[in-house]
Amino acid sequence: MPELGQMHNLYITLQTPSKDQVIRINQSLDMPGEMVLPSQVVEHFIEKANTHWIMNSCICRAAEKCEDYPIDLGCLFLGEAALGINPQLGRRVTKGEALEHVRRCREAGLVHLIGRNKLDTMWLGVGPGDKLLTICNCCPCCCLWRVLPHVASRISAKITRMPGVTVAVSDRCVGCGTCQGVCFIDAILMVDNRAVISDACRGCGRCVSVCPQEAIEISIEYGRFVEESIARISPLVDVS
Repeated sequence: MPELGQMHNLYITLQTPSKDQVIRINQSLDMPGEMVLPSQVVEHFIEKANTHWIMNSCICRAAEKCEDYPIDLGCLFLGEAALGINPQLGRRVTKGEALEHVRRCREAGLVHLIGRNKLDTMWLGVGPGDKLLTICNCCPCCCLWRVLPHVASRISAKITRMPGVTVAVSDRCVGCGTCQGVCFIDAILMVDNRAVISDACRGCGRCVSVCPQEAIEISIEYGRFVEESIARISPLVDVS
């Protein structure tokens, strides 16, 4: 569909409006931004929402004709405003179907991004913005991960890891560089034949899943930080 390609261009070229506050499945809400979040946070809002809407496809992967990740695993929208989305773009689903959708996305290797984004209300033609929560399921080759290393630092800086997430390299590292190849933010360096993860790391965990030596570990202080993430998102959007 040509419309999808056009919207893909909008996502890449438009800057986030100054009033947007987006949390990436893990980030700060004081300024526009996104956060990479653990599953518990995503599932909390799915459970809370009365309206769940799944896009028929990912507009980024569809536009790029992605061959590595499922095109049919599109964004999930929560909240009353989702009822106004063009039915040709997707469908309303049950809470159980929404939970199954994000599970399939995780199993496919996609990374969740969650937030309230004015751009979505614009291209979807829905509102109000505080009644729409977006959960994107991004791949490293077509979506945000693809362009993030190449955009201005003032934009990429708005994508941060969730507080409480720690990624560490153990002594099992042999310096093979596999992790370096999948890091969307180029946050992994090879120093003396050993992987070193810089402060630019967003905590998505992709390096953990591909390391053949299981030398990279990710830990999350779930209790307090998951609760804090939920507390920061909740005032921004009402999905009930």
